Amino acid sequence: MRPREPELNDDQDAAPIEMLAALFEARGWECFIISDDELTAEVQGSWAKYQLRAIWRSSDNVLQFLCLPDIRVADDKRPRAYELLSLVNEQMWLGHFDIWSNGDVLLYRHGALLGDDGMLSLDQAQALVENAIEECDRFYPAFQFVLWGDKRPREALEAAMVDVGGEA
Repeated sequence: MRPREPELNDDQDAAPIEMLAALFEARGWECFIISDDELTAEVQGSWAKYQLRAIWRSSDNVLQFLCLPDIRVADDKRPRAYELLSLVNEQMWLGHFDIWSNGDVLLYRHGALLGDDGMLSLDQAQALVENAIEECDRFYPAFQFVLWGDKRPREALEAAMVDVGGEA
């Protein structure tokens, strides 16, 4: 892996991995390009640090973007976790949550189909990254309530979706 320090050019599209690397650098997030088709970074969310991964598949111009909140699902919690996944995914317009079978890791995943040129704009890159982090932040408490607080999935989701009014 090698650190990346590209320049961000907001008036031009770029190859997906290069654009994301430039965006991460502009935000001060260290990222590593694993290969020409994959990069990884880490960012602090509201509840935890998230690992961000982007995987580019040029054969069909799809960019898969993953956000991993470092939550593992134990076997005894799996049925409730899957029930919560179903309820959470009903709330989402873009992307979805899943449990990766290799390592039992919870993750957010979104596949972005890019145009024929396979280029990514700065606006697209920002939206992809911000949506992933926002969704992980939004639903992290629900997963905590189920996996560590032993709440039922619907109860956990309702508790997590409560908006607190006012300021302290």
